[in-house]
Amino acid sequence: MNAGKLVQKVIGYALCLFLTVCIFQASPVVAENASNPLAKVKNTDLRWQYFDVDSGRINDAFIDGAFMASDDLKIKYELHFWETDLSGSSETGLESSTLKAIYFPHEAKVENRSFAGYRVALGLDWIVDLSDADDIAIGSGSDVLAPFVGIALAYESGLTLIPLIQYFTEYDGDPVDQIAFRAIALQPLADKKWLKLDAKLPVDRENDNAIPATLEFQYGKTFREGLGAYVDLLAGLGSDRPFDWGLGVGVRFSY
Repeated sequence: MNAGKLVQKVIGYALCLFLTVCIFQASPVVAENASNPLAKVKNTDLRWQYFDVDSGRINDAFIDGAFMASDDLKIKYELHFWETDLSGSSETGLESSTLKAIYFPHEAKVENRSFAGYRVALGLDWIVDLSDADDIAIGSGSDVLAPFVGIALAYESGLTLIPLIQYFTEYDGDPVDQIAFRAIALQPLADKKWLKLDAKLPVDRENDNAIPATLEFQYGKTFREGLGAYVDLLAGLGSDRPFDWGLGVGVRFSY
């Protein structure tokens, strides 16, 4: 069995485990987790992810953080540095930066035996390609704006479901026309641990409606106030997958 199939199989088992935990977990509603993009938190994550691609590899080292500009406005930021051999030789350099504004127009608690409440979000990603023209395998060649809408649905068990839809279009560089559907499930566990599933289903209308779908499984733990860590398993799905498999680690500093 090759590594890609092994990782996909492990993620399949992880999905079954995640669903089992969601059914039988009985912990109360807990504090918001920064792995939920719609959480009202302040954090800085130092992350590394490795991707196995048909034509080589990608090592992505990046900063992923957020802060609350006000009670209803969250700012997220990312800065990515790549090492890759997709061109046939090793290249390194800054790949992209992302600045994300998320506005929360409405949220409410709900008196229900299982459902706890919801939070509505409207947002905009500003993605800038930072790659050097000499590094042909790094960067997308486009600067992009990507508005989105989403909702966080919280349950008394602690489970949070977050469906989002986002549209990507370029304002400079190569044409981009993509609509992306995303679904996140985040389940707290005992001892300040958590599980997360993150499924992304983009439809690339600029490239014959290709669907470069991906799935990420994350397991993490908060060791003490302000410090946590997690591991990621990733898999590309379908014939248009952007990579075969991947793995990652992250360290989280919360404020």
